[in-house]
Amino acid sequence: MFSGKIEDYILFEDKEIIVCRKPAGIAVQNARIGAMDLESSLKNYLAMRAGDEGKMPYLAVIHRLDQPVEGVLVFAKTPKAAKGLNTQITNGKMEKIYLAVTYGRPDTRACETEAGHDENKSKSVVLEDYLKKDGRTNTSAVVNAGTTGAKKARLSYKVLGEAVDKISGKKKWLLRIHLDTGRHHQIRVQMAHAGMPLAGDRKYGTGTNVTIGSGSLALCAASLTFSHPVTGRIMKFETKPEGSGFAEFQM
Repeated sequence: MFSGKIEDYILFEDKEIIVCRKPAGIAVQNARIGAMDLESSLKNYLAMRAGDEGKMPYLAVIHRLDQPVEGVLVFAKTPKAAKGLNTQITNGKMEKIYLAVTYGRPDTRACETEAGHDENKSKSVVLEDYLKKDGRTNTSAVVNAGTTGAKKARLSYKVLGEAVDKISGKKKWLLRIHLDTGRHHQIRVQMAHAGMPLAGDRKYGTGTNVTIGSGSLALCAASLTFSHPVTGRIMKFETKPEGSGFAEFQM
């Protein structure tokens, strides 16, 4: 939840865009009645600064994070900026890097974490699946290719380290995930399907016979890179995860 002012979560702002850090537990938009979401908080902030609280300013949601996920998001303050950023997403030009923790052992090809090993030379493991969303339950599932309504989902991951959970005594792994597509609950669904449900993911981790722990969801949108929609300048923003699931790893 928000602690302090919304300004404390803004990483960058100019006339065209706002980049901010979303804390876990806050919805990006359309929160339940009576609960403040990130979009509304930012609009109120912009309206108050302009001295016209009765008129809501333009603010476009470009991409989203699930409510339990923390990390970096960019919003557009003008239609021109929104068009430019949406085009980058459509063309795969916006790079999204996530950090996640799993109790399920990753593919050994990505587990090259011995002392002295150069992480950049380790192999990325690619996961490709077809996902279908169920709007009634707000969940997605891996289905066969050719299933009506299914969309291809692709991501790759590397192992950054492993640790022993202080409470359960079980091993867990820190992963760096590169998201190539932006499907509904994609990382959570694909990782669980591969036998690596994320720590704290009680929506997709149950029934996998893998410990998921009792803490919050260990998933953070840690890095976002894109071209400024007006100036064209390459912009990169990073944040460190604050969730309890990351506590045993040095960031």
